[in-house]
Amino acid sequence: MKNSLSRRIDVLALSRSLSDGSPCRTIDARQVMRLADEAGVTGRVVEVAALRQHVLPDRYIRNLKTLSEADQIRLLESAVCIVGQGGLGGLVTETLARIGIGRFHLVDGDRFEAHNLNRQLFSSIDHIGMPKTEAAVMRLKTINPGLEVMATAAYLTPDNADALMGSCNLVVDCLDNIRSRFALEAAAKGAGIPMVSAAVAGISGHVTTIFPEDEGLETIYGPEDQLTIARGSETRLGCLAPGVNLIASLESAEVIKVLLERGDTLQNRLLIVDLADYTFETLRLSGTTAAKKASATPQATAKKQRHFS
Repeated sequence: MKNSLSRRIDVLALSRSLSDGSPCRTIDARQVMRLADEAGVTGRVVEVAALRQHVLPDRYIRNLKTLSEADQIRLLESAVCIVGQGGLGGLVTETLARIGIGRFHLVDGDRFEAHNLNRQLFSSIDHIGMPKTEAAVMRLKTINPGLEVMATAAYLTPDNADALMGSCNLVVDCLDNIRSRFALEAAAKGAGIPMVSAAVAGISGHVTTIFPEDEGLETIYGPEDQLTIARGSETRLGCLAPGVNLIASLESAEVIKVLLERGDTLQNRLLIVDLADYTFETLRLSGTTAAKKASATPQATAKKQRHFS
């Protein structure tokens, strides 16, 4: 099957010039799905096979100068669990699907309501009452039907968190409450995989990355058993689309950096963004002492105490 697929890719590949004039062999997205049907595999498998032959699926042409063929293969072979398919989760899911993550496990037990329409990408009038995971799967199949997508229409709990990790390489926290975030962190650490975490309220938010060996959320919220709030300041500030869009983009960028092991990530650091005054601050979270030093300034202390949800 591999030899046959390789031959078919070679026959269908087109020679073309990229916008900078450099030569490239590409294969059309529709031909990818045609080959997948013929071979009885997913389109993701065909895309990986094409890239190994230095044939670029045309949907990734604009990725090429920033991502190498090896990078694109690595993303297509990655499996990402995204917990939460609301404001952050919908945008992160779509962004990662478009850049080329190949396998997804989408988790959310919620259904769309009218108040989601101000910011949640997969919501629409027609989708009110629809499970968010159902809308997410439908959307991804319109972007790239060759992706491998599994959905779990259930809320994350300490009891099911471990099972949801599956064989994923990374988990993305797009939750809207702090206690569930701690449960997800524990499951990610148990599975030995990194967690990219973000929270947003109003037009501000934060992003961090937690590896299994890190202290993690405790350096932001304090010990879990001492939490005095279940939800963050979204309950007071609301949640506006510009803040959600920006934080989702930052969270998506961090996922790519972690998967590709490229550049400095936000491990043991907290990136705080506030669109009210266009400030971007990074606080070091490596240990209690460092966290105390980071929060020593009045401005940092005020921002940490917002407790984004």
